[in-house]
Amino acid sequence: MFKYLPHTHDDIKAMLERIGVKDIDALFAEIPKSLLNKDIDIPSSMSELEIFDHMNGLANMNKPLVPFIGAGAYDHYTPSIIRHLIERQEFLTAYTPYQPEISQGTLQYIFEFQSMITQLTGMDVSNASMYDGSTATAEAMFMACSQRRKDKILVSKTVNPNITEVIKTYAKYKGIEVTLIDEKDGITDLESLKKTMSEDYAGLIVQTPNFYGNIENYTGFKEVLENHKGMFIINQDPSTLGHLKTPRAWGADIAVGDCQTLGVPLSFGGPYIGYMATTTKYMRKMPGRICGVTKDTDGKRAFVLTLQAREQHIRREKANSNICSNQSLLALFVTIYMALLGKKGVYEVQQRSIDNAHYLEENLLKLPSFEKVYPQPFFKEFTLRTSLDIDTMLKALEEKGYLGPLPQRRFNADKENLVTFAVTEKRSKAQIDEFVRILGGLS
Repeated sequence: MFKYLPHTHDDIKAMLERIGVKDIDALFAEIPKSLLNKDIDIPSSMSELEIFDHMNGLANMNKPLVPFIGAGAYDHYTPSIIRHLIERQEFLTAYTPYQPEISQGTLQYIFEFQSMITQLTGMDVSNASMYDGSTATAEAMFMACSQRRKDKILVSKTVNPNITEVIKTYAKYKGIEVTLIDEKDGITDLESLKKTMSEDYAGLIVQTPNFYGNIENYTGFKEVLENHKGMFIINQDPSTLGHLKTPRAWGADIAVGDCQTLGVPLSFGGPYIGYMATTTKYMRKMPGRICGVTKDTDGKRAFVLTLQAREQHIRREKANSNICSNQSLLALFVTIYMALLGKKGVYEVQQRSIDNAHYLEENLLKLPSFEKVYPQPFFKEFTLRTSLDIDTMLKALEEKGYLGPLPQRRFNADKENLVTFAVTEKRSKAQIDEFVRILGGLS
């Protein structure tokens, strides 16, 4: 064994047996074999500068694509100033929030992040430490089940399947039963909720805009849940909250989502940062930490760790959550983005995304090979039915430098001919027009 690897061969064997996997390679079965075991030809001895140049040369072999695909990760613009500001020493203070006298910078930007999230969502209180939107949603499930003392949860079928899979994984090892609520016309079916909801369930998890890009209408949902003492959990893209009704306005008990859309670069899938906000009634069930502001002995403003869950200090099996790290660097990233753009800027950036998405849809519907599927309004992502061969379409677009759309058949065999497009403020009119032209040539 290498001296820096803590696990012995016996340790590895025991862990594989415990999870029912034959060998370590099986853990990577989802990754195409073409991407594995590539010999990248790293010489045995090079200086740091030489190896840097060597790896850059290999990286330049990649062909960057312009994305027209979303499904939870969106190509929004990252202002260059953010990367410079996050390295300033007044933010990168010496210690974690537990010792305020040497962590004022960290405490301040977490406090500012929380404040901005509560303004966006309309909720009373927000925390920090959520790894991403998927795990934040799973943590909200834990909160609801703990609060209601139930071991069942409802999840809408319109929630991003990747989020649902994380929920199911978290639920499995907590002994929580996950039941899916049907969709109708591309949104959560209220009648299905009425038929399924009972006092056996801790609550309902929904998403808006949902996996198809549709903006959901939750009129009547809160009443059904309250009648059965269930909690309402809404996963919502925070960048949409300058335009759309807030989770608080819909009566949400917990609001969660992924802040990647607030300027965080795609970075090949992460790291991202989730948010969680709730009412004062439930804040003591929140995982992670809450930072607050007070005054020191000299009467000056000071930031402190106001509340932290006990997950780090009690036995794992008794903990409601086991979050014990902190996504604070990305909290700083998102905080600077929102402060830099301001309310008006965040609104205008997303308005451009909306305009671009609707411009693309309008032009695609002029082609004989695309037709509208859902009557629901959408934000920056939408789903159409196509008569084109999807594999041929994707290959043609890739050859011209474009990535997307997303075939819904990857997640649901019943949606064979449906594809989902995503458009952000970064897409120019010229790019959208060329994208349509390529598809028009296939019709």
